[in-house]
Amino acid sequence: MIKYKILLFLVLLLIGCNQSEETNKNQFSITDDLGKSFEPNIKINKIVSLAPNLTELLFSLNVGNKIVGNTKYCNFPEESKNIEKVGDLLTVDAEKIISLQPDIVFITVEGNSKFDYNKLKQLGLKVFVSNPRNYKGIKKTLSDMSKILGKEKVADSLINNWDLRIEKVKKTHNIIISQTVLFLVSTNPIFTVGKNSFMNEILSFAGLKNIAADKDINYPLLNREEIVKRDPDYILLYETNTNKIDELLKNYPEWNTLRAVINNRIFYVNADLFSRPGPRFVDAVENLNKLVLEN
Repeated sequence: MIKYKILLFLVLLLIGCNQSEETNKNQFSITDDLGKSFEPNIKINKIVSLAPNLTELLFSLNVGNKIVGNTKYCNFPEESKNIEKVGDLLTVDAEKIISLQPDIVFITVEGNSKFDYNKLKQLGLKVFVSNPRNYKGIKKTLSDMSKILGKEKVADSLINNWDLRIEKVKKTHNIIISQTVLFLVSTNPIFTVGKNSFMNEILSFAGLKNIAADKDINYPLLNREEIVKRDPDYILLYETNTNKIDELLKNYPEWNTLRAVINNRIFYVNADLFSRPGPRFVDAVENLNKLVLEN
């Protein structure tokens, strides 16, 4: 009888431990990029995404079919264009979001306003804030999303693939020796990218040295004479830039002496690909690296 009671006790103890482990597994919290603890305790069937890079990350996790609302700038992949639009990066239609009854809203720090964040929280919505500023941040955002949405294996596979591709590109750096680049975000006034911008990391990963990498702010303003002094080997502009090179050289005739101009190394890149800290970050690195190796 005593042996039976001991055996029963051990069985119950084992069951209790298993239940406790399962409970701990299900009850976890994630810290968002505002430093706030987030506990995903419900099944996510409806998602609202308030930034193009977040929409792209969600699609990469194969949950694009759960997105019921996004912004008018969410244009990749193609399916994202057909999703209900709930605003742009600066203004959000909270009433429309409420009407969609989302289980969660993904929002950014830089693109979305604090006012909209507070309003959505006050309306009782679950809001998760992501602010990827570099490659590491992109991977954290993807990982956070995957934990909330139960897509950890998909995220792990994607991140592993990204890392392998980045390492492959870095192996070409010994071929690209001391090549410098000017990334013109705007040509009038002349804004470029500083060392703390994720676009600077794209340049670095691709094997180029940003001539404005000594600038602390994300988008520093350079004067035309300083660009002549720094004399970049490459100049990158967005495809959407209205100032084509001929017009640019008319405005800044002294740039005719730049190595990039003399060697015809002025290239127009896709704005969405190079300006969104999302899953296509590695595509941008590979594309730029190939461009440099071929020119």
